[in-house]
Amino acid sequence: MKPKVVGLVTTIGLLVVAISANGHHSFASVFDKESPINLTGTVTKVEWMNPHTWFYIDVENEDGVVENWALEMGSPNTLVRRGWNHNSLQVGHMVTVAGFRARERELTGAVRSVTLSTGERLFGAQDESR
Repeated sequence: MKPKVVGLVTTIGLLVVAISANGHHSFASVFDKESPINLTGTVTKVEWMNPHTWFYIDVENEDGVVENWALEMGSPNTLVRRGWNHNSLQVGHMVTVAGFRARERELTGAVRSVTLSTGERLFGAQDESR
């Protein structure tokens, strides 16, 4: 290959890597480790996809109003390595979630652990150290 073509391909490759790396957020920029949440509710939706798995639960607040919380976990690959599978969390399941509140988005959190109605406790694979 000619040096100009090699240089162009290398530059494009580096730009692609830089753009994709920049798109991933750090835990601390989105979630507040000093604002823990403990929620119990019914699963309404599960989005098992990259780069993060999300699920939603209906939670009744102190005033008796039902709120729909969006909860972020790690990637599907990381969750599988921690004992999750596609059937672990299904619409209609009652769960208890421990995690951290989002800094800017209401009713959004990062999952530290999920306790299923069976008593099984699975971890959300969120890295609080980043």
